[in-house]
Parts: sequence; C-alpha cells; structure tokens
Amino acid sequence: MEYEFDYEIIYSSRKTLALQITPEGRVIVRAPRRCSRSYIDSFVREKAQWVEKHLKKLREQTEMGDNPAHPPLSDKDRARYIAIARDIFTRKTEYYARIMGISYGRIAIREQKTRWGSCSSKGNLNFNWRLILAPEEVLDYVVVHELAHRREMNHSRAFYAVVESVLPDYRRARKWLKENGHTLWEKV
Repeated sequence: MEYEFDYEIIYSSRKTLALQITPEGRVIVRAPRRCSRSYIDSFVREKAQWVEKHLKKLREQTEMGDNPAHPPLSDKDRARYIAIARDIFTRKTEYYARIMGISYGRIAIREQKTRWGSCSSKGNLNFNWRLILAPEEVLDYVVVHELAHRREMNHSRAFYAVVESVLPDYRRARKWLKENGHTLWEKV
C-alpha cells in the first residue's frame, strides 16, 4: 500500500522498529542504528493503513476542537483518579508478584499518551492511571506484563510464556487494549 504522509527516522541502540504518531501529527520511526532505509520503507508501507487511520482520527479531533463533550480534567479530579489507581495497582502488583515469585521496586502512577505501563531495569514499575477505566482483566494483564519483565527484559517468546503461565487468556486483554485503549482517553 502506498501512503501519503512523511515520516522521520530516529536511530538509536534499540533492537526493533517502532512507529510513533505525535499529538501534533508527526510520524516518527524509531529504528536500530544499522537498519537499512529500504527495510524501514517496507515497514512503514506495511503499517501505512494503521498510520493513516490514526492521522485521520487526530485531524478529526483537532477539527472538533478536541472533545467538547469532555472538558479537561481538573487537578483535583486527576489527583483523585491517581490515588485510586495507586491503591488498585499496589494491591494487584503485590498479589501477582507473590504468585510469580518476583520482587519489584517502587510503583509510580503516570498519565502517558503512549504507554500503559513500564518496568525499569531496577524493577521500578509505572502504570497509567487511565487503565482503571478498562475492564479488570486488562489491568491484570498490564500488571503481569510489567512484572514478567523482571524475568525477561524483552518481548520474546520466553517473556510471553511467563505472562501466559499466570494469565493463560492474556491475548484477549492485550487485544482489547490494542483495539479499545484509545477510548480510555475519551472517558474522563
């Protein structure tokens, strides 16, 4: 499929290719240092439909003046949601870490447009508070996913085997997040 958008490439010491669309509508490809331009082009061509869909949605939101049905959250409301999320994620992380026999560092609650969770090499965990608006099984999946990084700091087959050993049906939650994650930004 041919595409009608420009993209910029940012090379780094990463191992895989990744596509990012900024809130301003810029398309960025993050690539390993030695990745050829032709390989990057074919990767972008493969993902063109996905990019076009997201750029279109971004244009529509901009034309609508973002989303007038949902005024920006007040600092007080945001703080309340973060406190609720901290409580939920602390309990879920303790529970699953015990089952998995895994230790972890501190837990931070954030609001990032591009990430649902992360795990640092020191074992510190970050979770996006907006996940509390998702179905319970999705929260469980993100917690187990991040804890599994304490065993495998990648997304290899071995990594997903760790996730599957705890949540045999994790693919359903992962699929829900891919297909519906954007709606968590529309709910509040």
